[in-house]
Amino acid sequence: MDILLVASAFNSLSQRVFAELSDEGHHVDVVLASHGPDAVRDAVRETGPELIVAPMLKSALPEDVWRDHTCLIVHPGPPGDRGPSALDWAIAEEASEWGVTVLQAEAAMDAGDVWADGTFPVPPAGKSDVYRNELADAATAAVLLAVRRYADGSYKPRPQSEPGIHVVWRDFFRQEQRRIDWENDDTATVLRKLRGADSQPGVRDEVCGREVFLHGGHPEDRLRGEPGELLATRAGAVCRATRDGAVWIPELRPRKSSGDPAPFRRPAASVLSGFPAPPGSGPGMPGSNDRPYWLPEIAAPLELPPDRTTWTDIRYRQRGPVGFLTFSFPGGAMSTTHCRRLLAAWRYALTRPTSVLVLGGARDFFSNGIHLNVIEAAGDPAAESWSNLNALNDLVEAVLRTTDRLVVAALGGNAAAGGVMLALAADEVWCRTGSVLNPHYRNMGLYGSEFWTYSLPRRAGAETAERLTGEALPVSAATAERLGLVDRLVPVAARDFATEVERLAADLAGDPDLPGRITAKATARHADELQRPLAEYRRDELARMRAVFFDPEAPYHALRSAFVRKLPSGSARPLAAGAAQ
Repeated sequence: MDILLVASAFNSLSQRVFAELSDEGHHVDVVLASHGPDAVRDAVRETGPELIVAPMLKSALPEDVWRDHTCLIVHPGPPGDRGPSALDWAIAEEASEWGVTVLQAEAAMDAGDVWADGTFPVPPAGKSDVYRNELADAATAAVLLAVRRYADGSYKPRPQSEPGIHVVWRDFFRQEQRRIDWENDDTATVLRKLRGADSQPGVRDEVCGREVFLHGGHPEDRLRGEPGELLATRAGAVCRATRDGAVWIPELRPRKSSGDPAPFRRPAASVLSGFPAPPGSGPGMPGSNDRPYWLPEIAAPLELPPDRTTWTDIRYRQRGPVGFLTFSFPGGAMSTTHCRRLLAAWRYALTRPTSVLVLGGARDFFSNGIHLNVIEAAGDPAAESWSNLNALNDLVEAVLRTTDRLVVAALGGNAAAGGVMLALAADEVWCRTGSVLNPHYRNMGLYGSEFWTYSLPRRAGAETAERLTGEALPVSAATAERLGLVDRLVPVAARDFATEVERLAADLAGDPDLPGRITAKATARHADELQRPLAEYRRDELARMRAVFFDPEAPYHALRSAFVRKLPSGSARPLAAGAAQ
C-alpha cells in the first residue's frame, strides 16, 4: 500500500512507525507538517497515497486533505480522551495505565472514529522515556492493526459516541500547573513534575535570579539543605534541596528572552557556570565552562552500593563472570566529557575478572553520538566538534581493541550515528525489538567517523553499508537483525530489558564454547589489523570530518544550529519515496 506519513517532526515515534510500516512491505513517504499546510497538500498531490497516517501532529491537517483522503491520527490517550496534552495529564494524575488511539481525522479535535487502540503501563520514568518506549510500543501496534483493517476493507471504525467510551476534554497542560513549590512540595511531587516535562517543555523556574527551564529529575538520598537551595554538582547535573530531601536535575535551558546566546538544553552545571554566584557564596574565580565554582562537585562511586538511591549516569556492577557497564545520557547525546568519563569506566571494567562485558543495558536511548547542544554552546563549535569526535573515537577504539573477553552491546532503546557505531564495535549486539537505528550521518551534513568504514561493511557488507549511509533512513530492530547489524532481538517490554539482558549474559558466560570464541576473536582482530590497521580507518575518516568542522561554509554548521534550536531546515520531505526496507 502507498502510505504518506505526515508528522510535525520526524521524531522517535514517527521513525518507528515509518520503519515498521516499511517492514510490512508498504511503500512509505514522509512529509513534515511543520513546513505548512501547502507542503502537506503538495506531498499528497505528488504521491497520491492510498492512506495517510499522522503519528505525531502539533497542528491540524488541512481540511481538504482529510475530507478527500482517509487520514489516521495517533492520539496519545485512550478512546474518548481529547486535547493536546494527554500524556502530560496521565503523568500528573499518576495514572498506572494509559492508552493510545488511532482515529480518523475530522473537524473536531480527537473526535474521529476509532480504527484501533491499545493500553500500556506508565512507569515512574520521564515523559519522553515513556513516550519512546511504552507509548511507542502500543502506538505502533495500534497503527499496524489499523492499517491492516483499512487494507482489508471490511472493518467499520467505531464512533466515539458509542456506549462505553467516556469523552473527556483535557486542556493544554500549562507551566502554572508544572510549577514547583520548593517550600511545600515533597520530593515525590517535585520528581513527578520534573519527569512530566523532562524533555519538553521543561519546568519553568528561577535559579540564581534568572528564569530557566528544568529538565529531568532523579532522587538523592543523602544531601540535604534549605528548600530550593543548590547543593552540589555531579557530572554536569545539579542537586537541589526539597522540603524533605533533594533531587538531581541533569539539564537546564535558559529562556529565549533571557538574552543567553545558547537558549537550549544542556548540562545544568555548564549553564550555571555563566550565572552570578548567589549571595554568601564567598570569593572565587568565575566558573569554568563545565561547572560553577561556588558549588562542590560530589562524585558517586562507579560501583554504587545497593543501599544508595542517588543519580549517576555511569555505573559498573558485576555478577560472577559478567560485568555490566551501564550509562544513560539525556537524549542519548555524548559530549567530550561524557566520552572521556565512559572511557575511564571502560578501562576500569577491563581490570575486573570477567569473561563477558556488557556495555549499555539500560532502558531508553543507547547513544546518538556527539553532543550537538554542547557543541553549539561552545565558544568555538568547530574545535568542540573536533574534541568531541576524537573522544568518541577513543572510546570506540578501546571497545574494538578489547580482545580478552566477549563484549556485548545491549540496546534498550534507539541509537544513531556514532552511537550505532559504538554498538557495532562490540562482538554481539542485542537490541530490544522496539528500538530504531539510524546508522548514518548524512542528515547532519557529515561523512561519519567512529570506525564506521570498518565496522559497518564488516557486518552488513560494503554494498549495504553504502546504501544505509547514503539513503539515511531509520531501520527497525528487525531489519537491523536481517542486515547483520544486530545479533539478537530481545522481545521484552522496556521495563524488563535489563533483567533479560542479565539472564542472557549469564547464559553466554556459561557457554562452554566461550573460551574458544574469545581466542578466535583475538585472532580475527590481529588478522584485520595486519590487513589494514585501525589507525588508517581513523585517519581517513577524521580527515574528512575535520575538513567539514573547520569549514565555516559547510552545511553542518547551519544544520546543527537549526537542529539544536528546533528551527525548520531543509526540505519538507525528509525521506525519498519508495523507502521501504
